[in-house]
Parts: sequence; C-alpha cells; structure tokens
Amino acid sequence: MDVLGYLRLVRRHWWIVLVTVMVALGAAALVTVRTAPRYEASVTFFVTTPSQGVTDAYQGSLFLQQRVKSYGDLLTSDRLAQSVVAEAPLGLTADQVQRRITTSTEAGTVLLKATVTDTDQTRALKTTETLSAKFIELVQKVETPPDGKATIKLEVVSGPRVTSSPVSPQPVRNLVIGGLLGLLLGAGLAVLRGLADVRMRDAAALQRVTGSPLLGEIPFESGAKAAPLIVGEAANSRRAEAVRKLRTNLRFVDVHEPARVIAVTSALQGEGKTTMACNTAIALAEAGWRVLLIDADLRRPKVADYLGLDGGVGLTDVLVGDVQVGDVVQRWGDKSLLVLPSGATPPNPSELLGSKAMADLLVALRESADIVIIDTAPLLAVTDGVVVAVQADGALLVTQQGRTSRSQVAAAAHALHSVSVRLLGCVLNMAKVAKADAYQYEAYRVVVPAAGPSVPADRAGAARRGEPATVGDHTQELTRLSR
Repeated sequence: MDVLGYLRLVRRHWWIVLVTVMVALGAAALVTVRTAPRYEASVTFFVTTPSQGVTDAYQGSLFLQQRVKSYGDLLTSDRLAQSVVAEAPLGLTADQVQRRITTSTEAGTVLLKATVTDTDQTRALKTTETLSAKFIELVQKVETPPDGKATIKLEVVSGPRVTSSPVSPQPVRNLVIGGLLGLLLGAGLAVLRGLADVRMRDAAALQRVTGSPLLGEIPFESGAKAAPLIVGEAANSRRAEAVRKLRTNLRFVDVHEPARVIAVTSALQGEGKTTMACNTAIALAEAGWRVLLIDADLRRPKVADYLGLDGGVGLTDVLVGDVQVGDVVQRWGDKSLLVLPSGATPPNPSELLGSKAMADLLVALRESADIVIIDTAPLLAVTDGVVVAVQADGALLVTQQGRTSRSQVAAAAHALHSVSVRLLGCVLNMAKVAKADAYQYEAYRVVVPAAGPSVPADRAGAARRGEPATVGDHTQELTRLSR
C-alpha cells in the first residue's frame, strides 16, 4: 500500500484519530494539573588560580578546565550535602538535598553552575545560598596544601537567585507534546484498524477480489429504504443515474456474446440484490427493451412486494405444472416490463430450480423477451443461486459496501467460477460517493417526468428483428408460449 492508501485509511477512520488526540490532551492536562510546581535556584562559580606570566596563565587555565569537571561531582557529594543539612534546618535529609542538585559546565571555560530544584521557592533559595557557602569552604579545604598556600580560588559570579515562576510543569509544552503524541498514535491506530478491516470498502478491492469488471457503483441514499425503486421522484436521483450507467455497461460488457438471461445475486442476504434486479429491469424497460423479471428467490421472495404485484401464484406453480406461464406473468406500469413472481414457497426450492422444467422455461422465455432478469437467492446461504446462475447466460454479483467481507465476496465469486458460470461483472451497492461527483451530477442533471408514457428507445432495433417493442406484443408472445 502506498502513502495515499495509508492517508485514505486515516481519513476513513478519522474518529479514531480525534478520540486519541482528545484522550492524549486530557491526559496531558491531568498530569499538568496534578504535578506540583517546581522552582529553580541557581548559583554560578568562577574557578581561578594565582599565576604569573603568560605561560603560567595558559597552563593554569588548562589545569582549571580539567579541575572544574571534578568540582561538578563534588557539588553532589555526600560530604557537601551533609554539611548543608547541618548548617541550616531545611527539613530535608542529605539524600534529598543531593537529588535536588544538578550541575553544568560550559566547555572551554572555568564556570561552574549549580541548580537546586524544589517545590518550595523559599527553601530552594535557602538551600542554594547554604550550598554556595559550604561548597567554597569545602574546595578550600580540599585544595589547600599543608603549607597553607591556596592553589585554587573560587568566587560566586552570579546568584544565588530563584525563579519567580515555576519552571515545571509547562502547560503549553505538555499539551503540545500530548497532542502530537495523540495524533501519531491515533494515525497508527487508524491505519491498523483499516488494515484489520476485512469488509469490502471500495470498488477497486471488489474488482480485485472477484476478478471481474465493475459495472456499477450505486450511491447510498437515505430515502432508498422507503422508496427503493427508481420511479417517481427517485427517477431524478443520483441512484437512478447510477442504475442507468449500469444498464449501459451491462449491455456492452460483451458485444460479441451479449447476455440475454442474467442472474442477479449476492454473497449474503440484505445486500440489495432484489432492489438491483428490479431497478435494472425498470431501467432496461425505459430504454425500450422487452424485459422479463423473474423472482427465483423461492425462499424469501421480495420482487412482488417491491413492485406492488400479487405474488401468490408464479414461478413455482409454473414449474410444477399447475398453471401456464402466460397466465401468471403480470405487466408492470406502462413500460415493456413483465414480471413473473415466485409463487408459493415450495419444500424443495433447489431441486425445483434445477429441474428440466426450469431449463425448458428459460429456453422458451429467452425467445419472448430481449432480456430476462432473474432475482436469485444469496450464494453463501443456499445453493439456489448457483443452480439458477448455471442456466443463465451470466451472473451479476451485488455487494454492499462496508458490510460484506472480502473473504465472503471471494467465496461467492468462487462458487460461480467453480461451476463455470460467466460472471459478467460486479456492482458495489450503497457506496459512498465523493462530493465532487455529486456536484457534477447536480450540474448536468435532467429532471425526468414523474409520470407519463415511456418512449421506447429501441424501436429501430426491434423492427430489424421483426419484433415491435410493445407491451402488448410482449404479453401476447408469453401467452402464445403458454399454449
């Protein structure tokens, strides 16, 4: 995955980054509030030695630079800490005094700085004052030879002084550090969350998993649940335009071997395959094609409910020989669309769909319609979908974005490929569409009348076949087949 891929994962899981940053800022604020203020008192010593002449001065400077490093350790020694505690009642032990003292030197100089950090401003200053006096005495004792002539001279050149405001905690610094750490941690968690997410998230992944072209990307619309069909006001929606693009892609997916009988299926239940089958049939009928929609999901049929038709008698009754197909096919609307509902629920759907009667029925129906759309059962739930897809010219696999896992989609595609079903392509349903694409659609949107007769767009093609694209002739052909 490239950098843009990781950035997309962070953007997709932006809430993880936000929550992590807020938690980090809260932790930094809590630590800042609960940390006691600390003050610093400092004193700077200048170390020198009596010298005569330029040569003596140079040699003495080199000697003192080496000596200053030892004095830094002497400032934090047990002996000095004990003398400081003995000199002034600070309320601290020698160990506590040692832990509060830090030293620093500047390279190439003979300056030595001692810093005392304490939560009590007054005690920090008093400790530093006592420390500076006792340190000078200690150096004099250590550096004075038996003859009584001092070789080292130590002077205070700065301080002792204490800061007027606490040096820690630093709220701004703590919050900035906490925010940056939270941002980095949140981005890492977002990337890990994205990499661990096995659900189908984009069209590119769907094509990669199924190994088939993407024929449609249907955008999610909040009102689609209440009005699933692309009729009325929904005919002017982005979803309807996406279905029309699917119609075009479906007709030209293979111009040398066009599919006239198409099984619409999905990996799982609830991915929108029935709605897709109905809308695809409606879109094809709007273009003037003679379309027959068959509800072959005999376990949970929904086509009749979506289209507002009577589904009590249908495909099941035709297959068992109780009725003729022309007697149960119903016309929908004023378009060249006929619907064959599922009929009664049989005890053996798979056997019925795989019977010779079903095969003979599909052979007859393909001659009476330009395109036959079959709504089938989900592939991973039961075998009905595969049984129907084998008898069709090809299958259309519908996948809902963010719901189905990649392994489930791969298993569904494998179920079709394993029986040599021609997978025409895939459709990503309920997809999140970029705002830029939505703006482009609104700019070029043409309002389609909500009602009124449809104008066939394929009269010339139907005339060349000697089959006028009319609803009446469509119904008559099915009636003829029933005799």
